[in-house]
Amino acid sequence: MGDSEAVATSTFAVHRDVWTNLSPEMAALVAPPVSVSAAPLGRPVGAWRRGQLARSLGNMPVRRHRVGAR
Repeated sequence: MGDSEAVATSTFAVHRDVWTNLSPEMAALVAPPVSVSAAPLGRPVGAWRRGQLARSLGNMPVRRHRVGAR
């Protein structure tokens, strides 16, 4: 598969945490806790745009437009 055919649809992030309930000596012996998160790849909708979309919903027709016969 070529580079132009590969499309990523999700993004993954690995967060490295710190042991809070272990002594520093014990924490040095074990691997740090990690958490993995996944999210769809896309631009998040800002608060201003969310408000704009909510206001525009009132202008949308509920049913399909009926076009009369010519």
